[in-house]
Amino acid sequence: MKKLWTLQFRSVGIKLFVILFSSIVLLSSVLGLTSYFAAKDIITDEVAAASSQSVVQAADKLDFVLTEYESLSRQFALDSALKGDLEKINSGELTTVAKVAAEDRIRRKLDLVKGSDERMYGVRLVSKSLEETESYKSAGISGLRSDEGIAERLKQIEDAKGEPVWFPVREKGFFDAYTEPSLTMGRLLRNLVHPEAEYYMLIEVKGKAMTEMLSNLQIGITGQFRILNTDGDIVYGTDNAKLGQPSYIKVSEEQDIEKNHSFTAADEKGSPQLVVYQPLTTAKWTLMGYAPVSDFTKSADKLLYITFSVVLAAAVIALLIGYVLVRLVGRPIGKLATLMEEGERGNLRVRTNFKGKDEIGRLGHSFNKMMEQISLLASQSEMSANEVFGTSEQLVKASGTTSLHAREVASATGEIALGAASLAVEAERSHSNVEIIGSKMSEVTELNTVMDASAERVIEVSDQGTELMKLLVEQSESTVEMFNRIQENSNKLRESTHLIRSILSPMIAVNKQTNILALNATIEAVRAGAAGRGFIVIADEIRQLANQSNESIQSVSKITEEIGLHIENTVKDINETAPKFREQISSVRESSTIFASVKEEMEHFMGHLSESSASIHELIEFQRQLGESMASVSSIVQQTTASTQEVASMSSQQFTVSEELVSLSQKLESLAADLKQSMVSFQV
Repeated sequence: MKKLWTLQFRSVGIKLFVILFSSIVLLSSVLGLTSYFAAKDIITDEVAAASSQSVVQAADKLDFVLTEYESLSRQFALDSALKGDLEKINSGELTTVAKVAAEDRIRRKLDLVKGSDERMYGVRLVSKSLEETESYKSAGISGLRSDEGIAERLKQIEDAKGEPVWFPVREKGFFDAYTEPSLTMGRLLRNLVHPEAEYYMLIEVKGKAMTEMLSNLQIGITGQFRILNTDGDIVYGTDNAKLGQPSYIKVSEEQDIEKNHSFTAADEKGSPQLVVYQPLTTAKWTLMGYAPVSDFTKSADKLLYITFSVVLAAAVIALLIGYVLVRLVGRPIGKLATLMEEGERGNLRVRTNFKGKDEIGRLGHSFNKMMEQISLLASQSEMSANEVFGTSEQLVKASGTTSLHAREVASATGEIALGAASLAVEAERSHSNVEIIGSKMSEVTELNTVMDASAERVIEVSDQGTELMKLLVEQSESTVEMFNRIQENSNKLRESTHLIRSILSPMIAVNKQTNILALNATIEAVRAGAAGRGFIVIADEIRQLANQSNESIQSVSKITEEIGLHIENTVKDINETAPKFREQISSVRESSTIFASVKEEMEHFMGHLSESSASIHELIEFQRQLGESMASVSSIVQQTTASTQEVASMSSQQFTVSEELVSLSQKLESLAADLKQSMVSFQV
């Protein structure tokens, strides 16, 4: 069963079916899933953009409200009447009636502010002593309480140095005394002249007021909104039990810097959430809203069902198309393969019965033609094999007789060629000796020519060396003149440095006098009192300018000293170098004389080379005449030897050909027998 399945899978039709089925199903699945995920991303991006705009508007609204409360606290801080009443109350100089009147004015002002804003619980002015009798509040709110948490929050207000401080929404208010949550802003009303009259101003806002401001803000179906501080703790949320606790979903610093206003994160249960946020400009808080991504992508789930339906339909269509392909292509090709295997085993009578006119039909027709041609070829080959077998027997007999006669002729011709070859070797040896003598003479002539050319190059180099030595003498003399000019310039520079020192001396004295004058002006200005303060400033500036001038003069003086030292060293080096240049000029002149002597000696040497070359040319002429005589003798011997060797070679070739002809005849006889035996296996 397994073998049958393997054979079927190797079928072209099955392969085409698998490829087509897989391609259609895969493309349909990829297209559907790609559309599904692309739709989810587009919906999520659009919702994120819309929600981000809503969060930005809500954050602006919160900032506007919080800014109003900061402005209100700033008005209290700048209210001179309130500041005066607080100073008088804490000074202890007022009578009881005046103190009560001042306190009444403060409370009425607090009540007026609280009555103008329904979102407020109330306004407090808390004394630093945290005493109820020394503090003031608007009507209808609870009294003061004191514990470590309250003291720590009040210390934050004091550390802010008069800047507003916003505290998160607390479930029971700033003093933990309310039944509902409240948001608190604190500011220290500073008084630098009378520190005892400083108060903590607390504006307490109802928590439900925050809910009302964010009531129109909605994200998704089950979305929530929170306000987080910089540590990720919940400042405000719909669930009061989570106030002050860390939020699982936070806005990181990188996301806050990018300012995309949206991102995707997982909640406590691992469910993906779409998060939108906007930092507030007043408090260091962030308004954040989040909702499950599934709230927005439910409509995209229809695409997933459509995708599954399309993939199922595509699979059915692919099955139908594959079945048609197997019937139209797979079966005919399989049948043709079976017939070809029969032909491989020697049965040339097999034929196809394809009636179609497509490629499969043309292939079957061509197969029938091919088998007919092969059958005809096999019949002709069998007849030819019988004829070749008979001819090869006659050829073997004739080849044996020819080979015997060729062996006798080759033996006689070889003896004649051996004697002629010995004579030719002696003639070649004499001729080669003459040629060796000639080559040696030619080498001597070439060496003389090379030496002659080398001598000419030596003379040319001597001339060039002489000219270069003259040029070197001229350049050395010009260098000595330049050294003399450098000495003169160095002497002038030395005189200039002396002049600079003489100029700097009066300037140093002037700076000292300026310092003394500035000091005297300062003393006189001090004596003059308030009228002389301007002169003190001027005297200080003059003293600073004098000090700067003195430092600059000192720097110039040091630089001048260094320049003078470098000039002295330069003059010293030039004086030491000048005698060496004079010695070098004399050495160059001596070298020029030596080059002239070398040129004269090389001219004598070239004369001797010319005489030697003439004698060698005469010897070469005598050697040429002797070589011509030996060449004549050698050519005659070589002609005789060549003729004899040619005859011997032809005899040897004839014998070899005869042997090969016998061997080929035997092979032909063997091949004819094999061909006859092979044709027996075909069924024509």
